[in-house]
Amino acid sequence: MIEPSSPAASSTPFDGSSDGLANGLFDGPTADVWTALSGSAELLRLVEFHGPQDGLPSGLPLRRLARATVAACSLAAAELAARRAGGPVPAVRVDEGAVATAFTSERHLTVDGRSPVGFAPLSGFWRTADGWVRTHANYPHHRARLLDALGLPSDTGPERLAETLAALRAEDVQERAYAAGALAVAVAPVSASRHPLVEHLPVPSAAPAPVRPLGAAPVDRPAAGVRVLDLTRVISGPVATRTLALLGADVLRIDSPRLPESDDAHADTGFGKRSARLDLADPADRAVFEALLDTADVVVNAYRPGSLDAHGLAPETLFARRPDLVLTQIDAWGWNGPWAGRRGFDSLVQAGIGIAAHEAGPDGRPGALPAQALDHGTGYLAAAGVLRALADRAAGRPGGRHLRHSFAGTASWLLHGIADAGPDAGPDAGTPYDPQPWLTVTDSPYGRLRHALPPIGYAGAPDNWTRPPGRWGTDEAVWLDR
Repeated sequence: MIEPSSPAASSTPFDGSSDGLANGLFDGPTADVWTALSGSAELLRLVEFHGPQDGLPSGLPLRRLARATVAACSLAAAELAARRAGGPVPAVRVDEGAVATAFTSERHLTVDGRSPVGFAPLSGFWRTADGWVRTHANYPHHRARLLDALGLPSDTGPERLAETLAALRAEDVQERAYAAGALAVAVAPVSASRHPLVEHLPVPSAAPAPVRPLGAAPVDRPAAGVRVLDLTRVISGPVATRTLALLGADVLRIDSPRLPESDDAHADTGFGKRSARLDLADPADRAVFEALLDTADVVVNAYRPGSLDAHGLAPETLFARRPDLVLTQIDAWGWNGPWAGRRGFDSLVQAGIGIAAHEAGPDGRPGALPAQALDHGTGYLAAAGVLRALADRAAGRPGGRHLRHSFAGTASWLLHGIADAGPDAGPDAGTPYDPQPWLTVTDSPYGRLRHALPPIGYAGAPDNWTRPPGRWGTDEAVWLDR
């Protein structure tokens, strides 16, 4: 089980109190997020919801979490649009069917009619001698490390893995995997730990630097001209940067040539973006990366805390060089405590923080949320934080911003901070969910993609990305002309 985190420099607690604080005028969870992002409460009156309410069935208030993160991101985009284009902030109207479909986008994706494989055979819940453990072995290197940690041959299948794990204690499996760089977490009861939803850290003082004004931008693409250096993988970070790309940002994802990536994962989250590979240990590639960093407006880093520090990407190093930078970081287990530096995925945090136990079936087998909601929810939170920072800059409040998010923070909010209010009354109450209205087909270098449409909803918002995902790692590592 993960441990409680210590207080951050500035963090926003959540206890469901904003439901009462708003006196019923605002959606409480949306107000939680907006307050955590330092948004003006006056703008919350612009938010409303519609559409089917049964798209994310769960014993937890997952529907309210999902729509709140998308609503806050939509409101942040609307605010930025007004700052840059002039005029009032557009109204925000979020369709819950679009939200449910976007939160399961990887499950709706097809490539030339083929559905991607979800979890690999060695990923899942397994009985142990004293409980349950959750493994994650989707990437080949994670699979190899898990088998090495357990002393199993490389051709091990599910049956032999199950036999081996059944003879071991769950925590022993967890710690052996951790020591080997593998991924396995003991299923724990609901944790009392509270992690902040958003952390705002002070930017180290430095000599004033000229800040490039954002200038005007179209209402439908309020982040136009903003350069985003995307250092993310898998789902949460790519969802954040996919959303920024939808809103007009020039998003360039950089990966190491040594780390494999799933074509299917990139086909889902690569919309609107470009992607290149650079080896930061190679002097020539490092020079290219340095040039990109010199004129980036935003850096989104979803790698494990400290893992990129040796490459000059520690926050204090970045801000010493670029005091005007917007830096957003995403972590699995929270930013403080003994688990802060551990590897983690959505499914593992669900197991370690108590969601899997909460969602267990009648037979006691651990369960899972109907979406990788910690991934998607944290992704929309991170995008909203970037958009709010850009809106502050457009309003004449210069300076850098350092924001941190975590799956543990999103999970804590789901477990402890959101009241389960049940379905809303209104004309859409009882309307059954069908994902089809929020799916479309786009041709891409990967083939013909059926994919989820973006859920961002405000008056004038774009309804799709301007470009499909390109082949992973094949773009030139340069910024587009502003």
